[in-house]
Amino acid sequence: MTSRRNFIRQSSLLTAAVIAGPSWLPASRKKIGVQLYTVRGDMQKDPRGTLSKVAAMGYKEVETFGYNGKYWGLTGAELAATLKSLGLSSPSGHYYAAGSFYKDNWMDQFKSAIDDLKKVGQDYYVVPWMEETYRKSLDTYKKLAGDFNKAAEYARSSGVEFVYHNHDFEFKEIDGQTGYDILLKQTDPKLVKFESDLYWMSYAGKDPIQIFTADPGRFPLWHLKDMDNTSRKSFTEVGNGVIDFKKIFSSAKIAGMKHFYVEQDICPGPPLESIEKSITYIKKNLVK
Repeated sequence: MTSRRNFIRQSSLLTAAVIAGPSWLPASRKKIGVQLYTVRGDMQKDPRGTLSKVAAMGYKEVETFGYNGKYWGLTGAELAATLKSLGLSSPSGHYYAAGSFYKDNWMDQFKSAIDDLKKVGQDYYVVPWMEETYRKSLDTYKKLAGDFNKAAEYARSSGVEFVYHNHDFEFKEIDGQTGYDILLKQTDPKLVKFESDLYWMSYAGKDPIQIFTADPGRFPLWHLKDMDNTSRKSFTEVGNGVIDFKKIFSSAKIAGMKHFYVEQDICPGPPLESIEKSITYIKKNLVK
């Protein structure tokens, strides 16, 4: 019979193993992705050549940005064909910012984007940003929460998940509440999901694991960039800073994480060099 001491020891070892590295992640969650905004200058100049370099580094998934009816001059079908030829896929894309929901024709614009998203083969529509105008009042967050529910209901009927991407400002208190709390509590958890930018959560002084635990299953997409060990808390490559990604990855199942992307707003040198440093670390430490 297993003694209490041995049980405690075995439990401790299991916990340590999970924290040490998420080798238990299903294969579907081990495909390393990159948000192409990180290499935006290169994408604007040579989208196919840049995607080829991204694929050669070992990235398997990409997240799009900058949609304006096309993707760097390519239609959804053309982008899908390009990605397939390079062994890449694009599960999600960043589309219109929160301000788009204040336009009279926002639903028509949204439906058109959903049509193109599906041609690319994406499963997630991401709202990437909230303009400063809409961050000052809880009422604007409440209004957006209602619109997000409507958009997400249409998206779900089309086989697409609706997602909101955070920065740090959503965590600032307004009259004793935060915008992030409003978006979480006043949107349908079955319809509206969230893309967790682990850097911005940490920058705001929040613990991603606590956020995941409070609302399990609502965080299918993650962004990974590190925070340097200086008073400026600047962006840096994954593994080159102070964020404990191994510990956070141990909560991937609780979060409901399906895809994660390297994403660095600003790089100290050539962005392609930065994303190569990040994937090298991830391969060795996070998805072995």
